[in-house]
Amino acid sequence: MAAPAQAEKADRAKPINVEADRMHVDDAKKVSVFEGKVVITQGTLVIRADKVTIRQDQAGFQYGTAIGNPATFRQKRDGDDGYIEGEAERIEYDSKLDRVEFFDRARLLREPADEVHGNYISYDARTEFFTVTGGTDTKADSGAQSRVHAVIQPRNAPEQAAKPAAAGAPKRQQP
Repeated sequence: MAAPAQAEKADRAKPINVEADRMHVDDAKKVSVFEGKVVITQGTLVIRADKVTIRQDQAGFQYGTAIGNPATFRQKRDGDDGYIEGEAERIEYDSKLDRVEFFDRARLLREPADEVHGNYISYDARTEFFTVTGGTDTKADSGAQSRVHAVIQPRNAPEQAAKPAAAGAPKRQQP
């Protein structure tokens, strides 16, 4: 599977390595299925799942579906020391759109510490834009809507925190 555009650009030129317990390939349909402790790596990209299905279209773009409990995705961000990490029961990857989608109990972590949870997360690697939605809580019989949860860290926190405190601190008068 090709690496997303805003992900580590050097990953695109690296070979794809797949480890699995079983592999089934249908060259006529351009579909490959890997099962059993699947690990796919391409440079900094790592996908782990119980089962991965990869298909290729006429133009050579690849589309993958990873299923696990959970399936995981990790890749270094381009021009940055941080990583994008995600997990869900199902992950779908589209190399044509440079999009990763996470379904069911989805979590996305953008290092150093931004994190979102929801039932569905769509991550556009070209723009580093993501969308998160809640969903119906299928684990509980209540049918209640689950909510999106996000933790977004302030940027340059030490600098920003020090400046307002020093500038706005009351001056102490001498007795």
